[in-house]
Amino acid sequence: MCGIVGIFDLLGKRAIARDALVRMNQSQYHRGPDQGGVYLEPGLGLGHRRLAIIDLNGGQQPLFNEDGDVVVVYNGEIYNFKELARELAGLGHRFRSQCDTEVIVHAWEQWGERCVERFRGMFAFGLWDRKRQTLFLARDRLGVKPLYYGRTADGRLLFGSELKALLGDAELARELDPAAVEDYFAYGYVPEPRTIFRAALKLPPGHTLTLHAGAPALPAPSQYWDVPFAPHHPASEAAACDELLARLREAVSIRLVADVPLGAFLSGGVDSSAVVALMAGAMGEPVNTCSISFGDPAFNESAYADMVAQRYATRHHALQVEQDDFALIDQLATLYDEPFADSSALPTYRVCQLARQRVTVALSGDGGDENLAGYRRYRYHLHEERLRALLPLGLRRPAFGLLGRLYPKADWAPRALRAKTTFEALARDSVDAYFHSVSLMPDALRAQLFSADLLRQLDGYRAVEVLRRHAKASPARDPLSQVQYLDLKTYLPGDILTKVDRASMAHALEVRSPLLDHELVEWISGLPPRLKLRGGEGKYLLKKALRPYLSEQILYRKKMGFSVPLAAWLRGPLRERLRARLLAPTLAGTGMFNMDCVRTLLAQHDSGRRDHSAALWSLLMFESFLRQVLPRTLAGATSPTIDRHQQARPQTYQS
Repeated sequence: MCGIVGIFDLLGKRAIARDALVRMNQSQYHRGPDQGGVYLEPGLGLGHRRLAIIDLNGGQQPLFNEDGDVVVVYNGEIYNFKELARELAGLGHRFRSQCDTEVIVHAWEQWGERCVERFRGMFAFGLWDRKRQTLFLARDRLGVKPLYYGRTADGRLLFGSELKALLGDAELARELDPAAVEDYFAYGYVPEPRTIFRAALKLPPGHTLTLHAGAPALPAPSQYWDVPFAPHHPASEAAACDELLARLREAVSIRLVADVPLGAFLSGGVDSSAVVALMAGAMGEPVNTCSISFGDPAFNESAYADMVAQRYATRHHALQVEQDDFALIDQLATLYDEPFADSSALPTYRVCQLARQRVTVALSGDGGDENLAGYRRYRYHLHEERLRALLPLGLRRPAFGLLGRLYPKADWAPRALRAKTTFEALARDSVDAYFHSVSLMPDALRAQLFSADLLRQLDGYRAVEVLRRHAKASPARDPLSQVQYLDLKTYLPGDILTKVDRASMAHALEVRSPLLDHELVEWISGLPPRLKLRGGEGKYLLKKALRPYLSEQILYRKKMGFSVPLAAWLRGPLRERLRARLLAPTLAGTGMFNMDCVRTLLAQHDSGRRDHSAALWSLLMFESFLRQVLPRTLAGATSPTIDRHQQARPQTYQS
């Protein structure tokens, strides 16, 4: 796992400043502490930080083809690289290393832009072809690995694995994007392709970007893959179980190739337990497993993790996150470079820190909920869809809209008993209703929270448009597949994978996700919905297939999720810090917020009458971003993170 950066002159072949490129590269030292390299030629600069996983003595980057006219910087793992290397060697290409990086330059020579269609794995890379005068940027299908890019005022393209690399260049404008602010306070993250800054973008998953020297305009990214949701029907349920296990076993097996210590995250949930069970069957030694626990039993899954660890005789290591573990709040802001409100980023950071003490590569269960319908919200959505189908929207909207406004809010009640929430959902169309269910705060609350000036800048824009755009492009037809598709395009890359990438890379830890193998995802997407969600039970087929490997207690217990007791924290040990931060001049000084609304949220939450924990946490993390990240970028700091290796000098390569 690595960090990449690049500078490309869109207007000509002006010299690239070496010190600027090195500064950008060093801002991502944490992503690759083993080696570093930069390459420059007129109009182009590439940089790389390496975390060595395969071929430890080879594979230094930037890496060239044998003629020296194709060069790549790359972050990720291509699991089928040996098969591709054999195929390319048979076509006349010569290899000098045993690493997957070299496959990319030869695949480009052989197949051009379509090379990405041959790669099975997680990746983000920038490749320069001097003969074609072409810069090619690519990101993997599901968005496991990040790639940011932006155009400076003086006509250069910057790209990097993290936003902080781009912000190391003083010419990149720092103006906040009002639409991104609206998106953030709706979703808790800024969905692709936006970033919090107008001048920077994320390359969406499954997309490439091709730039040619002398062409000043930025072209639109090109999509090369999408989740197909092409229906197929297994011969029987038993046959589907067998094939799912075989495919998952292979996805795990190909991710066990490494020349460094390897382990797994083990939460005690179905997905991580399945990965550990299959790893144990494939490895000739005990699996290293790591888990996080909480003092609050409502959030503590450690007993279930212990059950799986004992069954498979793993080398298990656990760490309890205490209620005073809040020193991370500001550090998280500097890790993510833009506002990020998923509070499970705290335990994710800690479990990565724990894992890195023993391994360099860890397998995770990420992706199971999106692929196999594990979220409870899917069950609620399908129930509401059946009710919505009984009446046209023109009748539902006024009738249920009125009931939703009149019915009292009951945050304390189970969702099934929250009639206000149900009435509000029935008054909406399907996409708007799903948006309402995943939003941190409803439209009406965001409208109260935002200042009149910010609302004017938004000019009617609503964050639901993110979901509408994806729903319009969706190949899925049934209601369950449609919302799974929306999560695979938004929540998975924008929240889950971003959280894991930054937390793991902060500790130079590589995380691999077998359940996000694109061939497995394609196959699962086409399964009949009844094999994913049946009788209110998500992951139906996976759980049935895993019965020989995991106990009923693991498979069919109530889902807890990897979360923290946030509401109690904000009323208890975090109460004073929360009030001090939100009522300090930082938020008020932006002119973006109605501070009377902020005070109301604090008072209602503190009294226990309402649960505003999600809204308050999102405000706290936005304030931390404004205070920790933005001033440093405006001051021209090279990196807003604490760099433990600031004095390390990169190797340099020149041709």
